[in-house]
Amino acid sequence: MLRELRRRVCEANLELVRAGLVIQTFGNVSAVDRDSGVVVIKPSGVPYAGMKPSHMVEVSLATGEVKSGGLRPSSDTATHLELYRAWPEVGGVVHTHSLHATAWAQAVCEIPPLGTTHADTFGGNVPCTRRMRPKEIREAYEANTGKVIVERFRALAPLERPGVLVASHGPFAWGATVEEAVHHAEILEFLARLATETMAVDPKIRPMQGVLLEKHFSRKHGPSAYYGQR
Repeated sequence: MLRELRRRVCEANLELVRAGLVIQTFGNVSAVDRDSGVVVIKPSGVPYAGMKPSHMVEVSLATGEVKSGGLRPSSDTATHLELYRAWPEVGGVVHTHSLHATAWAQAVCEIPPLGTTHADTFGGNVPCTRRMRPKEIREAYEANTGKVIVERFRALAPLERPGVLVASHGPFAWGATVEEAVHHAEILEFLARLATETMAVDPKIRPMQGVLLEKHFSRKHGPSAYYGQR
């Protein structure tokens, strides 16, 4: 089971490169096996070129202790762990510094739902966290990054808004599986670029009608979904 998960996590990390969402050693992908209480994540600072499943690192979901692998896990591991612990429905987490989504994060701005392309995946704004406090940055920074994400989602359903902008930092995305998490990271970057282009055409553009947003989101999600094949 964990061998297969290592393969999938490695492939998901390489997909970020193919999708143009990462450069150099930026970004990381993880997945959780809740039955064994293990998270598999990309190693820290290792180039994507030549990356193999054997390079992926297994850590304890409960403690963050490295369980196997000779490499150190991603420096963002504690953030991933906070999300998995808070949201049992999430099976994969992605962090990138993709250009357009990171620009919105650096501006500390949420991405508004301007049209149906957005509404097909996000049931509202792409949320942005608050700025982190000095103490949160100085002490347990990565864990506190996860905590401010969870705080922002206190009244939101993670799988209805499968991504976030961390203020002054960058995007995180997630899904029920690691493959779905990568899919959402790609969509989040596209929506950020699309919003930027739309606001260049009309800086005063207002969000789409709520009824249209709800219609498009519910076509693909929830008990009334009818998009695609059964």
